[in-house]
Amino acid sequence: MISVLIQKIISMFIMILVGFVLVRAKVLKSKDNQVLANAFVYVFSPCALINAFQIDYTTETRNGFLLALAAAVILHAVMIIFTNIVKKPLKLDPVESTSIVYSNSSNFIIPLIVAMLGQEWVIYATPFIAFQMVLFWTHCKRELCPDGKTDIKKILLNTNMIAIYIGIPCFFFGLRFPWPLQNAVESMGDMLGPTAMLVVGMIIGGMDLKEFLAYRRVWLISALRLVIVPLIMLVILKFSGLANLIEGGREVLFISFLATMSPTASFITQLSILFGQDDRYAGVINLVTTLLCIITMPLMSMLYLG
Repeated sequence: MISVLIQKIISMFIMILVGFVLVRAKVLKSKDNQVLANAFVYVFSPCALINAFQIDYTTETRNGFLLALAAAVILHAVMIIFTNIVKKPLKLDPVESTSIVYSNSSNFIIPLIVAMLGQEWVIYATPFIAFQMVLFWTHCKRELCPDGKTDIKKILLNTNMIAIYIGIPCFFFGLRFPWPLQNAVESMGDMLGPTAMLVVGMIIGGMDLKEFLAYRRVWLISALRLVIVPLIMLVILKFSGLANLIEGGREVLFISFLATMSPTASFITQLSILFGQDDRYAGVINLVTTLLCIITMPLMSMLYLG
């Protein structure tokens, strides 16, 4: 499984490199990534989530889904508490603190799950994604904009949540799309990973190396996001006994673990733009953690699976 993970991460890095080369060779402009980003948000990500629910309902699958939901709540609570503890000693600003808590739990781990475990396991990533989406517009928004109000509409009616609303009844009532529609949804969902990586590569291609060097604390934040937080999650998942609650619990919780050790969420950059924070810094953290996870994710996975 580790070898498959390494191969998949390397292939995703190559996709990043393709986006970088396209911009550097002036075939595309860095700002062209917005078109791909919109397709990612409004088409590819929802399709991947809907497709995750196109599996047979069984008692084992239901129990795994509920275990994943419990893990999502527990792990997010621990990450928020940990960040609040270190915030003052480390003098974390809002961009840094939210970058430590929130990961790329959809566009990065769904392709990894499919490669390592199979499409039928993607459903166990959806509770983490859904719970994180609620926190984006509550806790995360308050961190980045203390005076802002909670936007219920954006919590309940963003594209990922709508996809989950569609998917859950399909799962519990055994509803299946007609073959042509199912094939289209599955094919567009498969574009989730490549599109996300191309966007990252195009952003890197449009940046000056000096921008990376200007943010010296990015290495500290990256270490917290990719090493310290995953190690804390590892202890909880391996020694709490949660994995023993159901058959296949170890694999279900591995998916939750993948989500917690992923790079910083690119959504932090978008919210930083919206709420007047340092979006360039948020973007640098996202890019650096994406590149470094090529090393950290296989190592953390070996610790979990070993």
